[in-house]
Formats: sequence, structure tokens, C-alpha cells
Amino acid sequence: MFSKACEYGIKATIFVVKQSMEGKRSNLNGISEGIGSPVAFTAKILQQLVKSKIIFSTKGANGGFEIEKKNIKSLNLLKVIIAIDGDGLFNSCVLGLRKCSNVNPCPMHQKYTILRNNLVHVFDTTLIQELANSLNVKEGVLKN
Repeated sequence: MFSKACEYGIKATIFVVKQSMEGKRSNLNGISEGIGSPVAFTAKILQQLVKSKIIFSTKGANGGFEIEKKNIKSLNLLKVIIAIDGDGLFNSCVLGLRKCSNVNPCPMHQKYTILRNNLVHVFDTTLIQELANSLNVKEGVLKN
């Protein structure tokens, strides 16, 4: 459903949120190791997340990646997905038609609209903090 970059972006964001909730900054190598992603690929993903203002980067000896505590409570999965993969999943025609709409629907339009609305709702109401908390109680993992 998502690109590999988006999958790692979600994992990286969860990792950084978990660390930020503990008052820690995360470095590139720690994030890469924590989510099982190649370092160079992780660096590119983190750049996208910084550019989208999902996470913040601090340079220097005590630097690293973090999310401001005030932003943790409102950061949802939808923001991360759009930051990495864009909004095509939520706005594009499932059959790839350029002019698919309620007025000019493709054969899948009505069914996919229901699914798309449900996806948007789930991703919009899923907070990254919830996902990070599931790691604390061993309900989830970020790598196999």
C-alpha cells in the first residue's frame, strides 16, 4: 500500500516519538538500527520528515532528531504518509484515470470512495504517540 520509504518513514517517526517522549534525541545510526533500515536510505527519509516539519534536527555533539513534546500529542499517521508518499492514495483514481470524479466516475469510483474515506479516517485518528506507546507494553515492534 505504501512505498518502502513511507514504511520506513512511519517507523522512523514512531522511533523518534518514543525517544522524544523519554527526553532523548535520536541520531541517524540509532534510528537506522532501531527500524532495520539502511543508513543512507534512512537519512533521505529523515530529510523529508524534517522538510515537512514532522521532526526537527539539531546539529552538533548533542544533536539529533526529535519531535517537540507539544507536537507529539497531535501528530497523526496521515501527516507522515502525506509527507513521504504524498496524497495520491487519497485523491487519485484507483484505475489511474486523470478525470475520475463523482460526475465522471470510473467503474471502481463508488466502492473506492468508501474505502478511501475509511482509510483517511483511520490514518487521521491514529496518533503516532499511540503507536509509540504500544512499543512500551510490547504490543508492537519496529523491525523483525
